[in-house]
Amino acid sequence: MPRTREIGLPGLNENFEAIYLDGLGMEQCVPWGWLPEVVDALERPVRSFPSYRGQRNFPGWYWSSTMGRLVGFESWVERDHLVALDFDRSVTGIVSQPFWLRWPGEGKSRQHAPDFLVRLDDGAVLVLDSRPLELIEDVDREAFAITDQACGLLGWRYAVWDRLDPVLVANQRWLAGYRHPRCFDAQVAGRLLTAFEKPRPLMDGAEVAGDPLGTLPVLYHLLWRRELVTDLSLVLSHRTIVQAAPSNEAGRRSGARRTTSGQRRTPRRTRPFRPSPSGRRCGPQLLRESPSRRAG
Repeated sequence: MPRTREIGLPGLNENFEAIYLDGLGMEQCVPWGWLPEVVDALERPVRSFPSYRGQRNFPGWYWSSTMGRLVGFESWVERDHLVALDFDRSVTGIVSQPFWLRWPGEGKSRQHAPDFLVRLDDGAVLVLDSRPLELIEDVDREAFAITDQACGLLGWRYAVWDRLDPVLVANQRWLAGYRHPRCFDAQVAGRLLTAFEKPRPLMDGAEVAGDPLGTLPVLYHLLWRRELVTDLSLVLSHRTIVQAAPSNEAGRRSGARRTTSGQRRTPRRTRPFRPSPSGRRCGPQLLRESPSRRAG
């Protein structure tokens, strides 16, 4: 068992404690109010992702282009949320199972490990649980309500996300297959950005820029990086209308130097998170102008 060592200062609410793993894999237990001071140390999942025969959920690991390393998930719903977070340009950090939140219960203490801690480019922190709303039980609602209250004390946002739209999920998963910097080629990217200065069908632009066998991987990579944009609420196909992102068009007109690396640039908030005040009934809010909500 990992050792536990008490550190930190008195928290905002002595009923709440946080437990996380430090860089050496050692458990650290801190008063809840101290957690923002050590948020940079939250890099490891506080618990493992079990896998066994007959398991009903499907855990795994996903290479995040935001983090440049693997991030774990415990279900396909979590995986879909993880891909969506990795795709969002306002997200600068993702940690799965970042900490245990512990609070006193009836006769013994209770604890809950949120699915993700997300850091945004405006300095905000979002704590996220992924759960299909129809599967939320009373014990879950209590844990979510406590987590919502505890995060509010720190000025952090909290939300519970339902399943994402299946078309959006399919499109983002397809583009995620081209998220790695190895899919980037500066010369091909330049030709593609020029070809899509005005909106045109995806395959038309790919053919204008060269052999589609060579241009399509770069095209999908640029869509992943939001240097090319399209409506991902519609099924992605060869007829999909694609165009260069407005920032790229402005950069070319002003003679600004294009990015020549596959690495992510400083993220720019394109569509901010808007979680509801109560995370217990918050559906997916990501990358959609008018997100649908399911009844809680």
